[in-house]
Amino acid sequence: MTFFKERFNFNLKSNEQHPFHLVDISPWPLMTAISLFTLTLSFIMYFHFFIKGTLYFVVSLCIFSFYLSRWFSDVIIESTYEGHHTYKVQRGIRLGMCLFIASEVMFFFSFFWAFFHGSLAPSVDIGVSWPPVGIETLDPWGMPLLNTIILLSSGIAVTWSHRAILSNNRDGMTNSLLATIGYGAFFTSIQYYEYVESPFSINDSIYGSLFFMLTGFHGIHVLVGTIFLVICLLRHFKYHFTSNHHVGFECAIWYWHFVDVVWLFLFIVLYIWGGN
Repeated sequence: MTFFKERFNFNLKSNEQHPFHLVDISPWPLMTAISLFTLTLSFIMYFHFFIKGTLYFVVSLCIFSFYLSRWFSDVIIESTYEGHHTYKVQRGIRLGMCLFIASEVMFFFSFFWAFFHGSLAPSVDIGVSWPPVGIETLDPWGMPLLNTIILLSSGIAVTWSHRAILSNNRDGMTNSLLATIGYGAFFTSIQYYEYVESPFSINDSIYGSLFFMLTGFHGIHVLVGTIFLVICLLRHFKYHFTSNHHVGFECAIWYWHFVDVVWLFLFIVLYIWGGN
């Protein structure tokens, strides 16, 4: 037993020289950055109808996903099996997640700023009206309202899962996390249907561009958050989380609540106020 603890370094005082984690040299950050660059180039090729642009985009996405999964796998090993994520390290991870979410807030703020700039003082080019002349907007009390109810329900479900893990209720966490993932998948499918049935496209004036940019990037965040929660569910099945050590799951919950709040702003500003 002593050999096992020393081998995996479960935060024993005898093995710790400091509470911080000095990461080992890893190829995954560099390879992920390179694959992300190629993914961006292939994405541009896809939009400009390059020959085999779709193929390059799919291959680049698969390579990027592979490198990213290997990187995250190493982080999970460092946390769960090697015991490097001490309480000091966990505080640093939480702070980093807060800063990441703050950067995402600024990202969406820039698009909201563009939307208000175009809607509060419409230019002559779009008929001095908002929505622009010729744009038939979507009914906010149809699918957008349904998606709002779905995301709010998912926020309740993911909060329930957090309370369940704090009280060591494995079945409650499993059921609530499955419900949250289901809500996320349902939201994405409804938004896809909304895109297919939309009476305007992304190249229909500034309104179409901002509408699809805002809702599209939010949809990508919902998809990423859903994958984040699926990984947490798989780790939960492998008993990686305890009531006092689940910082990865906490970060997923914070990210999901951020997605919920952004959608509320989108629903009020883009669908209700901006669509009339």
